[in-house]
Amino acid sequence: MAFLKNRIGFDASYYLAKSKNQIFAVATSAAVGFTNKFVNAGIIRNNGVELSLYGSPVKTKDFSWNINVNWTKNNSKVLELYNGSTNLQLGSFQGGVSINATLGQPYGTIQGKDFVYDGNGNKVIGANGYYLVTNTTTNVIGNINPKWTGGIQNTFKYKNVSLGFLVDFRHGGNVWSLDQYYATYSGVLANTAGLNDLGNPLRNPLTNDSKSGGVILDGVTADGKPNTKRVVIDASSPTPPPAAFSYDASYIKLREATLTYALPKNIVSKLGPLKAVDLSVFGRNLWIIHKNLPDADPEENLSSGNIQGVQSGAYPTTRTFGFNAKISF
Repeated sequence: MAFLKNRIGFDASYYLAKSKNQIFAVATSAAVGFTNKFVNAGIIRNNGVELSLYGSPVKTKDFSWNINVNWTKNNSKVLELYNGSTNLQLGSFQGGVSINATLGQPYGTIQGKDFVYDGNGNKVIGANGYYLVTNTTTNVIGNINPKWTGGIQNTFKYKNVSLGFLVDFRHGGNVWSLDQYYATYSGVLANTAGLNDLGNPLRNPLTNDSKSGGVILDGVTADGKPNTKRVVIDASSPTPPPAAFSYDASYIKLREATLTYALPKNIVSKLGPLKAVDLSVFGRNLWIIHKNLPDADPEENLSSGNIQGVQSGAYPTTRTFGFNAKISF
């Protein structure tokens, strides 16, 4: 739909799709000479909404402002797997973490050991003062799918100069960080040092007085009372479960900015057959405005295919700058 001579408009789409007979490997008995075989099976349903709103709030002879906003939400659900199975492991990683297609759940659940919780959702502390951890690795500790994504594109133009920039955002979904898992265990992160609630270095020995090191972990004991036991935090301490390193993958980014200068027509007319010349400088991935994953870009993943939602050995995010010349004949 468009209104006011295209000064404002929107586009809305709803979709419902079922993907059948994906290609994936299933386990077989090693006695036959191989451990898995590839089959066509499974049904995954995706449904969602895509919205786009555009407009020109300001439009004069010399100046204009154009804006385009998009928003997308997708819901996936695994309806059927192979031969009556209820879970397909897409990939497994260190720390006992896996990415899965589980019957009745969104495609791409992150599974691993979790904290033990009481009936009110509080983490339970054991008699030793450390968190209790589940024995099973099939607990859902995350989901690779965002709740929704979107972006805002603005373009400001004054005579022959225009400035455009795109802000991208993602809300929800998870990323599991092997970097944070190992860095916490080895004590190289800032959050493994610092001062405790007594104002003392938390790595100091326990002394049972006002100069004691150690920490009191946030949680409740088996009888539901607040934990009061102080424990030491070092390499000998139990490592928190993988669930502690499943982070909200939301972000807001300045994805791109472009500055363009269009040569005046009186100059272009002297350049033979040329009709227009636009000269631009641009930058991409310029600024992570907000994120929840420490020390890394939440878009950093081991794979861009099925195995997403796991971050390991992340490199610093790279900014790209360039120059572009658009010539029309």
